[in-house]
Formats: sequence, C-alpha cells, structure tokens
Amino acid sequence: MSAYSLAAALKMDPASGIAPPEKSHIRGEPPLASIELENRSAAEASATRTRSFSGAITPAGAQTPYEARPELPSGFQTPMTPDELESNGPSSQRAIDAARIVPSWSYPSMNKWRVLCACVTYFGNGMNDSAPGALIPYMEKDYNIGYAIVSLIFVTNAVGFILTAFATDSILAKLGRAKSLILAEAIMLVGYVMIVTTPPFGVVVAAYLFLGLGYALNLALNNVFCANLANSTVILGAAHGSYGIGGIVGPIVATAIASRGIVWSRFYLITLAVRVAVIFFAGWAFHGHEQEETTRLNARLERMASRQRATETGETSRLKLLKRSLKTRTTLIGALFIFAYQGAEVSISGWVISYLISYREGDPAKVGYVTSGFWAGITLGRFILSHLAPRVGEKLFVYVLIAGAIAFQLLTWLIPNVIGDAVAVAVVGLLLGPVYPCSQTIFTRLLPAQIQMTSIGFISSAGSSGGAVAPFTTGLLAQAAGTFVLHPIAIGLFAVMGACWFALPKIVKRSE
Repeated sequence: MSAYSLAAALKMDPASGIAPPEKSHIRGEPPLASIELENRSAAEASATRTRSFSGAITPAGAQTPYEARPELPSGFQTPMTPDELESNGPSSQRAIDAARIVPSWSYPSMNKWRVLCACVTYFGNGMNDSAPGALIPYMEKDYNIGYAIVSLIFVTNAVGFILTAFATDSILAKLGRAKSLILAEAIMLVGYVMIVTTPPFGVVVAAYLFLGLGYALNLALNNVFCANLANSTVILGAAHGSYGIGGIVGPIVATAIASRGIVWSRFYLITLAVRVAVIFFAGWAFHGHEQEETTRLNARLERMASRQRATETGETSRLKLLKRSLKTRTTLIGALFIFAYQGAEVSISGWVISYLISYREGDPAKVGYVTSGFWAGITLGRFILSHLAPRVGEKLFVYVLIAGAIAFQLLTWLIPNVIGDAVAVAVVGLLLGPVYPCSQTIFTRLLPAQIQMTSIGFISSAGSSGGAVAPFTTGLLAQAAGTFVLHPIAIGLFAVMGACWFALPKIVKRSE
C-alpha cells in the first residue's frame, strides 16, 4: 500500500497530517464532548491503520500485536509520508517510534525458523563452551602441560571475540544477515578442522582464535535479532536454554569419548557436523530477511531517525557511531557485567572438575559429568525461571539470582563431599541461567537502536574476555596455590555483577 493510500485510509488532512475529528454523533446518544471526539477519532484511526498494515504486509492470521508498538499520544496521527515524518521537527522521533512495527517469533512467518536456527546455533555454542572443562585433564596428560599452559585456549578465544566486536556492524551492513551468519559458521569450521587432527598444542591454541572469531559474530547477530522480537525475554531464554542443552550434552559426550581411550580431539568431529548443519539452516532461514516489508519499513524509519540524530549531533561516520557506543553508560557497565558473568560461568565450567579431582579425590571418568549438571541447571533456569522475570521485573529478579548463586557457590566450597558439591554446582547453574537473557533484554531497552549492534557486539566481546581472563587467572593461581581458588574468584565476580546491575541507568517509562 502506498503512503498516499495509507493517508486516505486514515482520512488525513494533507495540509496538516492530522485526522479531523468526527463532527457527527450516533442518533439517540448525547453529543460527544471535544475531548471525547478527539479520543474517539484517535481510536478509529488507529484501528484503521492496523487494518491497512495487515492488508499490506501481514500474512493472513498472523497479526502484529498492536499493543506491542509504542502508542501515540491522544489525537496524534501518523503523517502521510516518511518525508513528512522528517519535516515535523522535534515530534518526528515520537512519530517514528509509533510507526515502527515490532516483529514476533511468528511474524513474519519465517521468524519461527529463524528462532529455531538461533536455538541450533546456541546449542552448538554450548557444546563448544562446556567440553573443555571435561577435556582439560586429558589435554594436560597428552601434551604433558600444566594448568597455566592449557589455560591459553581461553585467552586466544577471547582475542577472537575482541577482534570481531568492532567489525560486526560493518560485516552485517556489507553482507546482510544470512551471509554474515554463514561466514561466522565457516570461520568456526576452520578452527574445528584444525583441532580434530590432534596437532601440536600451539596449533590448538591458534584454533581457538578462529572459534572466538566465528562465535562472537554469530552471538552478536542472534542476540540482536532475538532481543528485538516481541516478548524478547522469553525468546532469549529459549535460545540460551538451547545453549544450556548443548552445555549438558558437551561434557557427557566428551567424557564418554575420552574415558574410553579415544583421542580427546575426536569429540570436535561432532561440533564440526553441527556447524555444517547450521550453515545451510541459516542460509535458508535468513535468506531474503532484508527484503521483507517489516525489515524494510523499520530500516527506513531507523535511517530517518539516524539522519535526524546525525543532523543534531554531527555523527555521520561509523567511527563516530562506534565512539558514541563506547561512550554510552549502558555499553560500558553492560560490558563489565557480562565480563564478570561469563568469567564466573566459564571458570566454574572449566575448573570445577579439576577441583573435585584434586580436593575431593574424584574419578575423572565420573566427575566429568558434574559439568553436565552445571549446564543442566543453566538450561532449566533459562527455560523455566526466565518466564518469571517479566512478572517479577528483570531488575529485581537478577538481584535475587546473584545472591542465591553466591550462597550455593559457598556451599560448593565448604561441603567436603562430591555428591553435595555436584548438587550445589547444579543449583548455581540454575540460578545463573536466566541472568544472561534478562540482561540482554535490559541492555536492548536502554540502548538506542542505531548503536545496538555495535554495543551488543562489544558487550559480547567483553563477556568473552571475562571468559578468558577469569579461567586463565584461575589456572595461573591454581598452578601456584591449588584449584580451590576457583571459589573466591567466582564469588568475587558475582559481587561485581551485583554492583554493575545496581549502576545501570533506570528505564524511563513512557508517559501517556
């Protein structure tokens, strides 16, 4: 439907872009007061606009919930054309927000497959992250190295994340979402091919660089896609719950392979197969994403808003956009929050088995499954507890989760029993599970749309840095003092998370 036919459907005055109030009233009823006329006119125009949009871009039976979109103040109508939006001055940003269409997991219809593709991608990411904890004892034995040297795999993985963070937005702009996702998976394939040949340890360390490069790209793309859907907390909970399922499967399969005398590197044949499947799935599911009406409309509205902001602030280049992102309070605090979160998560996953072997005299063939319990807790938390977040409120909910994680991490440290420690570790995972999707939802609400991709990519890279610095530091200290250092490090990181969460800006609610 053209802009002019839309204007006709809204019965707008071409000169003002404002729908005139109805002058007549229903026979038998008293005349409407002026304020009632204004409200009734706005309601009728809104209903008409909803019907017009559904006929133009919405498939039958799949309506975008109108309440998901920001509402216009009473009496304010959408201008006839995008050019009028730009010419309306200070009020145009409000009009742009009102005209924006919020997609959901089922609208457009291909989004169902895209969310599923994101879940499969996260499943592979979970296997990638959880397996090293079970494989480290076998890597140390095969290469005859200690905790400090084997920790280098976490460092190069983080370097890959950091390098990708500053290029994600440019890659998406040049290649589009489908080709960007294919590129991410292809880079990870390079890393897996290097590992499965059981090369010298230096090559294994280099392979984790490629894994970090591809991982960071697919994580930023999928996080932003899911976070911009309606009911994003639940969708992110499901997506990252799939990550948790991968986290459960990874240590189980890795321990089963390595404990039977099979070379530890053969585990990565499975992750390699997952990435091949995701390449084809992502290419099909996201093909034509940029040509869909919802994407094109929202992109055009965002370009208009960006031009208006560029006119006001002088920001015209991607470099200035990056600088603006790095100066944003939410970006910096969010980066530190995810740094601490992922640092604690990867440290627990990577070193708890070594701790149980050293201090609880656990059998590597058996305690290797404790990591699966940790990831099972994360999975249950993301699938089950994430649904409580919108009811309780994401801000308060995360405070409760952090306090619980500290308590059960202390129990893991103090209970001198393998079974008790295993249960406590699983509960820590349960409490940590909803934290990531809740934080992504809050960050997306606080960040301006034009810097979301850059900021989320930077936050993700900071998370990976935490996932390298914390376990690497744990490995260095464990080499000198013992693997018990895992617990004070994890508790300290939980405390940092709480402080960062408190320091985040408040979400300003719209006043109607």
